[in-house]
Amino acid sequence: MRNSIKRTIINIMVTTCSALMLSAVFALIFGVRSLPVLTFFEIFAANILIHLGLTLTKKLEFSYAIFEYLIDISYIIVVLVLFALFFNWFSTIPAWYFVIMAVAIYTFGVFLNIARIRKNADELNKLLKKYKDKNANTVT
Repeated sequence: MRNSIKRTIINIMVTTCSALMLSAVFALIFGVRSLPVLTFFEIFAANILIHLGLTLTKKLEFSYAIFEYLIDISYIIVVLVLFALFFNWFSTIPAWYFVIMAVAIYTFGVFLNIARIRKNADELNKLLKKYKDKNANTVT
């Protein structure tokens, strides 16, 4: 439970940082002079809501992983659009940017999870091999 909460907090911080960096890149490319300080907290709040929702969507199981990914990305886009409407982000940022940002950050997160799973699998395999070798040596 504690590790799950810790991992969720870390994920919220990483996605918030990623969103802020992408917003800064957007601002540089399109000549936006500054972002209001409140926007940082709005992005943080959006990421909290996104991660809470993703925690719930993980409880859904589908035959194909692509459906899970589509639901997750759709949920993220809906949250971003609702925040954009509520906080008037569309006055400075076009809608297509939210879609690109959502897909980019989500894809990055999926690749991080795959890397973490692969690392955990490698560690488990090493422990299993060590256990098998130990048992093989005690039997003979």
